Amino acid sequence: MKTKRAMIVVSNDVESIRLGSNEIVQHLHESLAAYGLQEEVDVSTISDINYSNVLPLVIVYPEAVVYGPVKVADVRYLVEEHLYKGRIIPDLLAPPKQLTGQIGSLRSHKGYNPAEQRIILEHAGRIDPENIEEFIANHGYEALGKILSENTPEQTIEIIEKSGLQGRGGAGFPTGRKWRFVHSAKGSQKYVICNADESEPGTFKDRIVLEGDPHLIIEAMAIAGYAIGANEGYVYIRGEYGLAYRRMEKAVLQAKEFGFLGSNIFGTDFNFNIHLHAGAGAYVCGEETALIESLEGKRGEPRSRPPYPVTNGLWDKPTLVNNVETLANIPAIIRNGADWYKSFGTPSSPGTKVYTIMGNVNFSGVIEVPMGITLREVINIYAKGMKPGSTLKLAQTGGSSGSIIPAVLQDTPMDFESFRKAGVSLGSGALLICDQHTCIVDLVKVLLQFFRFESCGKCTPCRIGTQRTYEIVERISQGLGKLEDLDTLVELTSEMERASNCGLGQTATVPIRDMLKHFRTEVEAHIRLGVCPTGVGEFSKESEKV
Repeated sequence: MKTKRAMIVVSNDVESIRLGSNEIVQHLHESLAAYGLQEEVDVSTISDINYSNVLPLVIVYPEAVVYGPVKVADVRYLVEEHLYKGRIIPDLLAPPKQLTGQIGSLRSHKGYNPAEQRIILEHAGRIDPENIEEFIANHGYEALGKILSENTPEQTIEIIEKSGLQGRGGAGFPTGRKWRFVHSAKGSQKYVICNADESEPGTFKDRIVLEGDPHLIIEAMAIAGYAIGANEGYVYIRGEYGLAYRRMEKAVLQAKEFGFLGSNIFGTDFNFNIHLHAGAGAYVCGEETALIESLEGKRGEPRSRPPYPVTNGLWDKPTLVNNVETLANIPAIIRNGADWYKSFGTPSSPGTKVYTIMGNVNFSGVIEVPMGITLREVINIYAKGMKPGSTLKLAQTGGSSGSIIPAVLQDTPMDFESFRKAGVSLGSGALLICDQHTCIVDLVKVLLQFFRFESCGKCTPCRIGTQRTYEIVERISQGLGKLEDLDTLVELTSEMERASNCGLGQTATVPIRDMLKHFRTEVEAHIRLGVCPTGVGEFSKESEKV
């Protein structure tokens, strides 16, 4: 399949259709064919882009140039000038002052662009992942050679700090700061660990990287090892990812053969080796200290902290733990510079984010877009809109531990700072899009079922809390709940969040918190009326009405 170099999005809301957007789409296809561009440019429509009345709108990516209002007579000229000759047409541009809402405010940042910007997935699907020579031909290992010949470990860390890269595993901790902690820690032996135990339901972005571009992770880990003073690294891969493991294994052997791993890399005194370890299906091993315990041959249970892995990690040595997506950014940042990286995304959250999209939408898959894109844009541009007859009710980010985001927040920029201010979290990058037929109580019950099953049982707040909260929500889902159950849920989740030993018990409270914060009326309807407003809940005939 030929890679598309551009995408055209045409507004097709009711007003746009009245003004001729369907005819514009037809003429776009005809004009693209006339210039031989039909295989290079994708044409799509969007029903709800939250713009003003300069309709119909035509948006051309990857530049994210907004034209409007566009007439049928403008189409041939637009294709010829912008897509054939590469020249933006000033006379057709939509007036900036008429772009409204969160999207309009973000346009003022020069780096914001909702089009796909492939940094992490640049090579995935475009090179043979089992051929190191193809990786090398596409700038592979250039970054490693550059830092070994031009930069000290300290200077390497400064580049990552300046880039503003934040951890993509969900917490968003500054990557450069974590590297500096390990670099400064005392100890002659240090380790780099790539957390590839991608166990969040609905998340498979890291798998795409491991299967499609394994050498990228090897290069990034070697750079990290040089920066922090480590000569050994481990990749902890989810046990179910058999193909990813095999490709990583082959890539490690190839990198050793070509001299990118082993001794005296690039003729320097830097030595670095990588070992692979397959997990055994434990969700809790995605938590970095449980992962370390598993690597050491112990039962995968989180450690009490402090001390933290940066000082006392693998075999009690200073250890850097980064997830796949975080590491995948490193080579491009080193090659192109921190300022280049900061030109993507938003000022507070630079760079891109990889999302998996699924649910009641017309397209499911993986996308990489700049930080700061809105949920509305993701749904309408990349997911090709909601399925016929569906309207957005909520979205869940980041698998089971992610936030439940109501439709009213769909224009909130998806970056760490904006989501934190809105009281939700970005999570690992899974986007489950749910329509009006989704019962919030049933959804939360499924999530709590997952947490109670995956709890390692080490600490009481999580072991007992996940069981008790599940039982309460299950009763509510059956129409057997009481209003005082909601107070009990608040009390239980407060204790779980405060006293659980690790993130599993703490984030198991998030679905309950978001359910009661954004959908309390629906929950109370299950209790007060014994009915599910969505019409999908199952209730006992003996349920008592409060």
